Amino acid sequence: MKIKVLCLTLVAMLLCSAALYAGGDERIGTSGAQELRIPVGSRMSALAGAGVAEAVGAEALYWNPAGVAYYDGTEVMFTHLQYFADIDVNYFAATTAIEDFGSIGLSAKVVSFGDIEKTTVLAPEGTGEILSPSYSVIGLTYSRRFTDRVAFGATGMLVNERIDQLSATGVAFDFGFVYDPGWQGLKFGLVVKNYGPQMRFSGSDFDVDNDVPGAEPGTPDRTFRSQSASFELPSSVQLGASWNLLRNEANSATIMGLFQSNNFSEDEFRGGIEYAFNDMFFLRGGYVGSTQDDYMYGPSVGAGLKMTWGNTTFVLDYSWMQTEFFDNNQFFTVKFGF
Repeated sequence: MKIKVLCLTLVAMLLCSAALYAGGDERIGTSGAQELRIPVGSRMSALAGAGVAEAVGAEALYWNPAGVAYYDGTEVMFTHLQYFADIDVNYFAATTAIEDFGSIGLSAKVVSFGDIEKTTVLAPEGTGEILSPSYSVIGLTYSRRFTDRVAFGATGMLVNERIDQLSATGVAFDFGFVYDPGWQGLKFGLVVKNYGPQMRFSGSDFDVDNDVPGAEPGTPDRTFRSQSASFELPSSVQLGASWNLLRNEANSATIMGLFQSNNFSEDEFRGGIEYAFNDMFFLRGGYVGSTQDDYMYGPSVGAGLKMTWGNTTFVLDYSWMQTEFFDNNQFFTVKFGF
C-alpha cells in the first residue's frame, strides 16, 4: 500500500511539474514587492532553498508554513543578511505549538536601504534632504498536522513599501503542504508563494501644482495628484522532495531537490545536501540554476551548531551564497527553542 501511495504521489507531482513549466523571460522586471522573494535563514539558504519538505519550526514560516507543525514547543529565530548594494535585511520569527489546535507563528522582515540623498529635476546634485526607504513584511501563520503523514500551513502577510512620502500596502498569502509517506525517509513538499491582489503606490509626492485651465489671471494654482500604475506580486509554485539516505546513531545525510515555477521569470531548479553529526554539527551545500540569461545565483554552502540543555536548544547557523554582479550574500542566524 505504501509503495502504491508513493507511486501515485510521484506521478501527480510530475504531472503538476509539467503543467507548471510555464515560466518565461517576457515578464521579467514587471512585478513589484520583490522583498517577498529575498530569502531568510542560514540553513535553508545554504541548501539553496531546496528543502521545502525539510523546513521545520521558525525557519519554515518563510519556506513552507506546513513545516511549522513539525516543531513541538516554542522557537524564536533572528537572522541578518547583508544583501547587495548595502541593503540590510533583518528577519524575526517565533512559533509555538498549541495542543489539539496546531501551531501558530509570527514573522517580520524589514529591508533597509540606508540613507539616500534626495535629488530632484531642479536639484540634480541633491536637495540636502536624506531619504531612508524601508520595506516590511509582517506575517501570521497557522500550521497543523492532520495525520502522521500530512501537514498543512498558511501564512497571511501585510506588505508595506515606503519611499519618502509615497507608500504601497498590500496583502499576500503562502500555502504549503508536507507529505511523509513513511517510506525510507522520503518526504514531499508543495508551496504556493506570494499569492495576492495587485499593489499601487500613493502619497503626497504625486502632488503637482498647476494652473487651472481657463481660470482668470491671479487664480491660485490647484494641486493635482497623479496615480501610479498598479503592480503584481512575484508569485511562484514550488514542488520539492527530500530523502534521508543515511541515518544511524551518529550520522545523518539528507538530499533535497526542488522545481520552482515563477510567474515573472524563468523557472528554477534547486538542489541541496545536509550532513549532521550527532545532531549537533551540520555541514550544508546547495545549488540553484535557471535557464534565464545572466542569472545571479549559483552555489551555496553553510555550517551549523546545535546545543541542547534539557528541553532548551540553541542553534547558530551561517551560510554563504554566490551572487553574480554584486557582493556574495552571507546569512547569520540564531535560534532558541524551548
